[in-house]
Amino acid sequence: MQDLAVLIVNYRTPDLTLDCVASLLPARPAFPALRAIVVDGGSADGSAEQIAETVAARGWDEWATVLPLELNGGFAFANNRAVAALAATGPLPAVIALVNPDARVRPGALERMAALLEREPRAGAVGALLIHEDGRRQSSAFRFPSIRGEFCRGAGTGFIDRLMRVPPTSIDSDTAVEVPWVTGAAVMFRTAALAEAGLFDEGFFLYYEETELMRRLRAHGWTVWHEPAALVVHEGGAATQIRDPETGLPRTRPLPAYWYQARRRYFALDGGRLHGFAAGLAWLAGRVWWQLRQTLVPRPRTGPQREVRDLVRYGLWPSRFDATAAVRPLAAPAGERPAWMTR
Repeated sequence: MQDLAVLIVNYRTPDLTLDCVASLLPARPAFPALRAIVVDGGSADGSAEQIAETVAARGWDEWATVLPLELNGGFAFANNRAVAALAATGPLPAVIALVNPDARVRPGALERMAALLEREPRAGAVGALLIHEDGRRQSSAFRFPSIRGEFCRGAGTGFIDRLMRVPPTSIDSDTAVEVPWVTGAAVMFRTAALAEAGLFDEGFFLYYEETELMRRLRAHGWTVWHEPAALVVHEGGAATQIRDPETGLPRTRPLPAYWYQARRRYFALDGGRLHGFAAGLAWLAGRVWWQLRQTLVPRPRTGPQREVRDLVRYGLWPSRFDATAAVRPLAAPAGERPAWMTR
């Protein structure tokens, strides 16, 4: 089996993070050189100390380390810092996996993901199948966002989806399949692919960063795969509280500003500032359709509150910064602050 490092980003979820680290134990025989790095993103609540003490008390410190950061720079920044810490200790492993702190790896999952990378030489990333504790599936593989898809998302009407010929965002498969992108909650990257495409873009705080990275991987000729035989139990939303852990859908509470900012940046990097603006207008046009339909056939409201207002306020018009990549090369030294903090 390949040399493997697993990165886990903690932010004020120490108990979940420790359960996640414990779930890696069954994979150690298959990966004798397994290393795990828990990055604490400036929790400032004793999380880093609690995790480090427990790791030492359980004898995991031979293969698991804690990397405390002074600030909460976001998911991209924390993972990039972990990669830099790995590089500082010697040659990087052939494979790097990211696992969310609210996820627990089922036995055999990491082995199956690594096996897919071995048999698919151009596979740059492979994602696991996220499941609930009772085995129900969660969305784990997806099609890329598009302007047409944003209109349909705003309209929230199956008829419009069929009329516009927009397929479902989520991709479901019982066998390993090549897909546009996979969730960053449980994903394994080939280090050689990251060497070509770069690490995460540090212009993102949270959300859309893995989508942008996998778009970049594909642009460099690498493929992305979903491996449903690799199972990972996921308490979706336990860390951010944005999504309901049971349904995986956004809660009715308003989404944070950084969600809209990340969406805005993704579309701007994908096609420029006008492209990003058009994506926002498309969603708003779809929402007008939804409002008109509500006057004729009222239905229970779903989705986040204040979505129109917040999209206009935070996510409509991309800045020059949004359209400028802030990708950290694999071999670059770690920065002290992410790009989104220093713009």
